[in-house]
Parts: sequence; C-alpha cells; structure tokens
Amino acid sequence: MRKFLIAFAALVSFLGAFAQGDSPIQWTTSVEKVSDTQYLLVSKATLKKGWHLYSQTVPENGPSPTMFLYDDSEGTFTIEGNTTEEEGRVGNDPVFSMDLKRFENTAVFTQKITTSSEVSSITGYVEFMVCDTAKCLPASEVTLTFDLTKASSPDAVVNTAAGTAAPVEDTPQRGLWSIFIIAFFSGFAALLTPCVFPMIPMTVSFFTKQSKTRAKGIKNAILYGISIIVIYVLLGSLITGIFGADSLNALSTNVWFNLLFFLLLLVFAASFLGAFEIMLPNSWANKVDRQADRGGLLGIVFMALALAIVSFSCTGPIVGTLLVEAASKGGIAPIIGMLGFSLALALPFMLFAMFPGWLNSLPKSGGWLNTVKVVLGFLELALAFKFLSNADLVLQLHLLEREVFIAIWIAIFGTLAFYLFGKLQLPHDSPVSHISVGRLGLGLLVLSFTIYMIPGLWGAPLNLISAFPPPQHYSESPYGVGYTQLSSGGVDVSGESLPEGAHLLAPHNIVAFTDYDKGLAYAKEVGKPVMLDFTGHACVNCRKMEQHVWVKPEVLSILKNEVVLISLYVDDKRALEADEVVDSKLRPGKKLKYIGQKWSELQTLRYQTNSQPFYVLMDHKEENLNTPVGYTPDVEAYHNWLQEGISQFK
Repeated sequence: MRKFLIAFAALVSFLGAFAQGDSPIQWTTSVEKVSDTQYLLVSKATLKKGWHLYSQTVPENGPSPTMFLYDDSEGTFTIEGNTTEEEGRVGNDPVFSMDLKRFENTAVFTQKITTSSEVSSITGYVEFMVCDTAKCLPASEVTLTFDLTKASSPDAVVNTAAGTAAPVEDTPQRGLWSIFIIAFFSGFAALLTPCVFPMIPMTVSFFTKQSKTRAKGIKNAILYGISIIVIYVLLGSLITGIFGADSLNALSTNVWFNLLFFLLLLVFAASFLGAFEIMLPNSWANKVDRQADRGGLLGIVFMALALAIVSFSCTGPIVGTLLVEAASKGGIAPIIGMLGFSLALALPFMLFAMFPGWLNSLPKSGGWLNTVKVVLGFLELALAFKFLSNADLVLQLHLLEREVFIAIWIAIFGTLAFYLFGKLQLPHDSPVSHISVGRLGLGLLVLSFTIYMIPGLWGAPLNLISAFPPPQHYSESPYGVGYTQLSSGGVDVSGESLPEGAHLLAPHNIVAFTDYDKGLAYAKEVGKPVMLDFTGHACVNCRKMEQHVWVKPEVLSILKNEVVLISLYVDDKRALEADEVVDSKLRPGKKLKYIGQKWSELQTLRYQTNSQPFYVLMDHKEENLNTPVGYTPDVEAYHNWLQEGISQFK
C-alpha cells in the first residue's frame, strides 16, 4: 500500500494537452497627489511565485525590457523625468545566462507628471516580458488607466482596451472552467458507485435522528458537506504545493511518466471492472470512526473523513484520473478540480438533509451501481492508451500508430456496448433478466460511437476525438487504405519528387521540413517566406490546429503554395549526431543531446517562450514578418495572420 500511495502521488505530475495555465502577472494602478498640478502615476506588478519581471534597462541580447509609454498627445500634462523603479535583484539569469536586474513577487514603477489643464484620467501602456527559471512568455502589452479623481486610492485596477493583454481577473481561464465542470460531473459519477450511493440515506438519517430539531439536523448536514469539500480541496492544495505548475507541465511529454500513468490507469480500470478493490488500511477507517463518535463539529469532520476513506475504492481511481488532467494545467487547477469534485459529492448530503422526504424518491441500491463502476472502468481503460500513445509518439517507435489505437478503442467501446446490452457479465454483476430503458439508451449511444470510429481505420479524420488518437500522418496508411494520387502541386505521394530533407505532411499533402537549415535553404531557392511550426508529437493543441484549422481551404492553400513549412518537434527524443551535440546556453554545464532539446532551446532563446504550438513567419534573413502566434483555433484570425505576414515578405 505504501508503494501504491507513492505511485498515486506521482500520478499528479502528468500530461499533455493544452498547455497553458493562468497569466503569471497582474498590473494595478494608483495615483498619488503631490500638489494641485503634480501627480505620481504608480504602476504595480504582482507576480506569481517562481516568476520574475525584468528591469527597464537590460544588456544587448538579453530579454525584452519593461517599457512605459504615457499618452500625452492632447497636451494636458507633461512628463517629468523618467519612470523610476525599485532596486530589484541583480544576479545570473538561468534563461539568458547573464547578469540581469529582475523583480520577484512585486514591482512598483513611478512616473511624475505635471498637469497643465483639467484632466481626470491618463492612459499609459506597459510592454514587458515575464520568465521563470526555465522559460519565458512572449513580450506582452497592457493598457494602464490612471484615475486622477481617485488620487487617494492606490487600489485602482488596470483597465484594458480591445487588442491589449488583460490582467488576470479580466481574463477567465477557460481551461480552469473546463477542469471544474469535468470535476463536477466526475463527482456525480462517484455518487453513483456502490461505495458512496448507499451512504446517502444512512448518513442523512443519522443526522435527522441524532439532532433534537430539524434545524439542528440541517445545520449538521451542511457542516458535513462543507467538511467533505474542505478535505478534498486540501488534497488539491497539497498536490499544488508539492509539485507546482512548472514541474507538472514539464512532465507532459516525459516518456517514463506517461508509461507510469498508463500502468496506473490499467490498475484503476481493473479495479472498477471487478478484478480487485483498492482499499486503504482498515485501521485508518477504524481510528477515524472512533473520532467521529465524539460528536460536535470535530465529530462531523471525522465523519466526512471516514466517507473519503471508506469510499476510496470507488472514488480513488476517479480522483486520481482527475488529478492527472488537472495537474497538466498547472497553477491552481488541482485545487479547482477538487472543489468541483467535492461540491458534487457533498450537495446530495446537504439537500437530502434539508428535504428528507426526497429520500423516498431515491432508487434502491442494487446491481445498477456496479454497472456504473464497470462503465467507468471501460473509460479508464480507454484513457490509459492515450498515455501509452504519448510515450510512443515522443519516442517515434511507431508501435501504436493511428490504426492500432483506433482498433483498440473500437474493441474497448464495442465490448462496453455488449456489456450494456446484457451480453457480457463481470465478477460482481447481478444476474440480468432484462435491461432498463436507460441502459439500453446508453448502450445504443456507445454502439453508435463505436461504429463512428470504424472508418478511422481507413483514413477518416474522426474530428469528434481528434485530440486522442495519434495524428493522421502517424499511420500505416497516412492517406487512407489504397489511396494514391498526386498533390495539387504535382508532388508524388511516394516522395520521389520531394526536395531534399522534406516530407509530405499527411493527409494535407503539405511539403514540410523537420530540419531548420534545409528548410531555410529551400525557401531561398523558391523565393517563399518561411513558417516555423514549433510543435510536439504529444501536443494536443497542435493536432487540433492541424485537423481543424489547417484543413480549411483558405488556410491550406497558403500552407501548400505560399510558404515553406518547417516543423520543429520540441519533444523529439532522437539523439543528435555526434557533431551536433553542443553546450546548452540555457543550462550551463549541460549538453543538448536530443533533437527536441535543440529546437526547444532555439524557441526559448529567440522567442522567449516554450509553449506549443507556436507559429513564426520570417523572411530569408530570419527576421519576423509579423508577431508570432500560439494556439489560434479561430480560422479567420489565423488566416488573417498568415496573410498579414506574407504581405510583408519582399
């Protein structure tokens, strides 16, 4: 059990997908009145732990400096001197390998102005770059609004205009909302398991019988629900505190961790399917039960802890899988995930205590609860192969290519359909003489999904699940079984007519390079601009862009005919040639040994970011044609970005 708990803790260190967490910096403004005509404009940056902001003065070849601009075009004020800054800290910067002045936690910048007429507010702009110990985010601009009518209040929050970067509070993170929603529904799924569902009437009855008044019973039940939430949120907080956002995200393409999660989810799936039960030691539950008998607030808290321990065999795999996904987001995602999960778990206990008559409407415990566990087991099994696929993609072993992955999913969901139709029984199932309408409906839905996946074996894109299988070019038949034709540019699919070092990116027939120098040389030869595509074999958002944005005719035409595409895989674990192994500029004393390390360091040094996908349009002098962009699912916005850059090419 000790080994399992250690493995479970490691579980939260994973994965991959969408990559990005909350913005690490927030800007606020305030105004201090010096005299009737003079003011101090104060800009304060608040940074998340582990992140830093650079000074207004940096050496050549260093990061982008922090720069302030104040709009004095109307002539209502004059700027007195330069913007001043705090002392900060000077030391060797791990990203740029040079001595730099930087600010951590907070940074305050002050600008003195003199007003020449009645003015109520002043608009300013700050351009800045933030980094942690391993990476930097692209330089950003935020609009600052200084309200002179509130000169005594230092807490005015930055206002933002369209087209500028907004502070954290003005930019709800869809990733966190998705984590919360998934966690909330996972909590409801946990409710419908044989470990939790029968406890609802027992627990509510305990509160109503032990309490002298109905009001007292409701109060105790609410405290019980809050205790459940606190316990699970503390678990999320513990995970966040131990691992931190950066270390979690850094493991998203780590082969060994992907293999570990694959094995753990196989264990979880086997447990749900009835092979065995994952149990915490009985002594834990007995000790907690004794504490719960004390009564009062402490007793209620221990009752909630007892629920968490007793139900672990059902909730443990769900919580573990949820923490895997939340951990991949970094930041406070594990806390948000546990909040959503525990809220769904606690609500029924509170609501049924308030309205005990509702208990009569609950279905009786029975075999249907085990059916819920089995369905969850099949889902865990399917998800496990996504992790195995990540490891295979990173190593480029081609053992789990697209057709094999889809065939495995067809087998898993096809078997689940047979199970739901009552044609298959597992160890803990009750005999089935008939199936309910709900079970029949779910079975038909799963069967339809299974049939939907079958054409994927012959090259269908399967857009509904595009984030899960390997990309279409990672396939035995990238263009579909028996498919042969020439690309629109007259290039033979066999590759015989391709330029040296190029390949066709299936199924779009885009001529693409994976070597920077060869791609740049070809671009000079044909007189076209270069599009750098910093990507990853296990990058989910990269696949979404390729399968949902690149396929659009207006975008595909540009990628095939107007640019030379160079795809640089930052997670490519193939070894560099001996003469290409060089010292790392980001990590002194270490060498770049893998192809992916070479491209990752290039992206970090040149563009101060290491998130993928990341797209750059550049000319033959390797200068940017426009501002690089990251994940851009809006087809029109991406198309406009391409056209803007190409129009600047000479």
